[in-house]
Amino acid sequence: MVKYEENLDAIFMALAHPARRAILSQLGKGDATVGELAQPFDMSLPAITKHLKVLERARLISRSKNAQWRPCRLENVPLKAASGWIEEQRKIWESRLDRLEDYLHNMEKMEERKNDDNG
Repeated sequence: MVKYEENLDAIFMALAHPARRAILSQLGKGDATVGELAQPFDMSLPAITKHLKVLERARLISRSKNAQWRPCRLENVPLKAASGWIEEQRKIWESRLDRLEDYLHNMEKMEERKNDDNG
């Protein structure tokens, strides 16, 4: 459980920055080099490299060696883990809100009965 939470922490921390989310979106279209990933940003290559390292530590991307190029690739497993956690939370909160709605409806019915009895 602790390992799972550490991985989620790294994933959500990596996703917290808009540049890193944009990089992941780019990689969703296919593998890319650091230079290709840097093109849309007004950022130095070292700054892009720092963002890539954060994404790599979170296992959201992988980098391979292909001659002199080191293309980056999107990794789906960590995104699925984060999505799974979010889905669990959504179900919990939907259940809580459904129970609250039922409670409020019952309170409303009781109030209506009380008013009918008194009126």
